[in-house]
Amino acid sequence: MVSQTSEMLFQPLELPCGSMLKNRIAKSAMSDSLGDGRGNPTPSQLKLYKIWAEGGLGLSIVGEVQSIPDYPEKPGNLVLDPNSDFPRFGDLAQMGEKNGAQLWLQLGHAGAMAHGPISVPKGPSAIDIPGLKCAEMTREEISGLPSMFARTAALAKKLGFGGVEIHAAHGFLLSQFLSPLFNRRGDTYGGSIENRMRVVLEILEEIRSVVGRSYPIGVKLNSTDNLEGGLRADEALAVVSGLDALAVDLIDVSGGTYFPGAKSASDSGGKGAYFIEFAKQARQRTNTPLMLTGGVKTLQQAVEIISSGAADVVGLARALVLYPDLANRWRRGADNRPAFPRFSSTPEGGVTAWYTMKLIGIVEPHEKTATLDIDTALEIYLKRDAERVNVWNTHFSSATNTRCAL
Repeated sequence: MVSQTSEMLFQPLELPCGSMLKNRIAKSAMSDSLGDGRGNPTPSQLKLYKIWAEGGLGLSIVGEVQSIPDYPEKPGNLVLDPNSDFPRFGDLAQMGEKNGAQLWLQLGHAGAMAHGPISVPKGPSAIDIPGLKCAEMTREEISGLPSMFARTAALAKKLGFGGVEIHAAHGFLLSQFLSPLFNRRGDTYGGSIENRMRVVLEILEEIRSVVGRSYPIGVKLNSTDNLEGGLRADEALAVVSGLDALAVDLIDVSGGTYFPGAKSASDSGGKGAYFIEFAKQARQRTNTPLMLTGGVKTLQQAVEIISSGAADVVGLARALVLYPDLANRWRRGADNRPAFPRFSSTPEGGVTAWYTMKLIGIVEPHEKTATLDIDTALEIYLKRDAERVNVWNTHFSSATNTRCAL
């Protein structure tokens, strides 16, 4: 039974396209790193999204699904293109939409942050700094992005996924275009914020043209890069206004970047939703439903966000690693507060590795991840990545040769 306190979280939300979310609680996109190294879902991944759906969520979003295998963030990413294993993707869509949930794919391109062992990173501008080096994309490569994203969105719709989210946050390619720190182009894709957001809007328009008006499209947007010289709040608000003029169904407000050495908002340990003040300002710029991701840890916080009107959906990530059925717990009115770990040291990539291993423990209990320390988790995580790098390079090299032969 829904408690009076949590009732508003469990009211349905109709998106502008007419699609209905059964409640206001979403699993925001994470790099779950559960792909098979060939870009396809694994049985563990199917099981995980089924568990989350049965745990009461209205929406889950699969993180960093690539349109092509050339610029992945990790070798555990999924790749949805004409050469993918469609039955496996169809099974993922089916499992993730149990219990009335929706499962969306987050459409990604890592750009300058593409994983070096399986990519040749490229971004809006050339970068050569310690820990990060990439070439500049050509105009032809940029002009090909909308059709590339749209093709994957069309496949997502065909295979039964409830919607798609364009990833323009956290320092990946489209976030790089928006940031003046990483976009120093002198053409129509650089300079003013109107130019820097151009490719995001072009991608949105192209996706809409192929999936139709009744299919949900979201956009994940940084409110800040948390970097000096990066995207400013007023520029991010201009992007919100630009999106408002187009047919978008959900704007997912987040922030921070995963560039080497940068501080992630999710590692800051702050109290409450990190970006709620920005969301309140964004609300003045758009009538599009807003999702607020980052820092939401308790039932009270979630209720206050929805009741204040700052956002229409709360996005949870690491809380759902610790309590996969947190939505059902909140529905019962139990304000179970996940015991977020405190680490004595945080090696780069260690926190992500620890949570990834916890995810694996949800669906593969024999892995005994419950007592892993952060250093051991990172060691295992890196070993898994190294193994899948070999699989990725072998598989996609063969696939490329096959396509060339055709």
